[in-house]
Amino acid sequence: MISKEEIMEIVNGYDPSKITIATVCSHSSLQIFHGARQEGFRTLGITIGQPPRFYDAFPQAKPDSFISLESYKSMLEESDRLIDENVIIVPHGSLVEYLGISRFEALPVPTFGNRRCLAWESDREMERDWLLRAGVNIPMRFERSDQIDRPVIVKYHGAKGGKGFFIAKNKDEFSGKIQEGQKYTIQEFILGTRYYLHFFYSPIREKGYRLKKGTLDMLGIDRRVESNADEIFRIGSVNELEAAGIYPSFVVTGNLPLVLRESLLTKVFELGERVVETSIELFGGMIGPFSLETIVTDDLDFKVFEISARIVAGTNLFISGSPYSDLIEKDLSTGRRIAQEVGLAREKDLFSEIVS
Repeated sequence: MISKEEIMEIVNGYDPSKITIATVCSHSSLQIFHGARQEGFRTLGITIGQPPRFYDAFPQAKPDSFISLESYKSMLEESDRLIDENVIIVPHGSLVEYLGISRFEALPVPTFGNRRCLAWESDREMERDWLLRAGVNIPMRFERSDQIDRPVIVKYHGAKGGKGFFIAKNKDEFSGKIQEGQKYTIQEFILGTRYYLHFFYSPIREKGYRLKKGTLDMLGIDRRVESNADEIFRIGSVNELEAAGIYPSFVVTGNLPLVLRESLLTKVFELGERVVETSIELFGGMIGPFSLETIVTDDLDFKVFEISARIVAGTNLFISGSPYSDLIEKDLSTGRRIAQEVGLAREKDLFSEIVS
């Protein structure tokens, strides 16, 4: 991993008036570019091959310029071009997935947030340890298949975007579905409503929901639309579907906005606070946007089953604000909130707190 000292040497050589917010043209880039423009920043899109034409259809979210690369790997080789543009890169799911964590950690370009958190997010054992230390409720995990005594969800290691998951009602069904030779995790299947909570942690803001250091925002909530899992049972019962060789698929195809019962917001902020404070103790803090993927049971308890330590695609619902972010500031998206944090760090000379 590139050292913080090396990154700060680069940032200190930037012209503060020419800071450019950049990201890979995918995932949540429209929101990131739009938010940066709202805050007066120049923007740069990183593309593999020619820039996508669809940006022409969205002039308020089209980057000011593009850098075209041959591959994600070449971002490391072409880093001087990015540094010459006074770039701060905003990471998102596509960038991390296609560049790879080791290359991302070595990328010699200033990046918004703490790169160390992605190792904790991507390793299921480390993530579980993080959540347990934070004292939040998480689904029971079965170490061996012969321990299964209830419905479970099985996740293959490296599963992304809903791929690599399946549900088994019992251990016999597990044995019939598991793919030999693959690493996997077995969790109890929790019945309830799925809520994906979008937070933003700032180590440098002073007004708002205060933590030991900085503030915590809750910017929105979504639910994922998963390829056939939400509609499949309209065409038959479980037994009928399985007899026909049809099984639920959890590939994410879109997102829906949600709001919670207001009385649950206390629990929401307690979850976010615990996860952030523990991240500071473990690896220096999860800076900027993150999401807690939760299920709320009929007892109104939250079960946290995953952390996404970066901007998530569900925030794209709220480019013009959410029912929650509008109560902080009108038209506040996660992309705009990132740009505001960069602007505040520039104003207070605190880039060391928000980039790595």
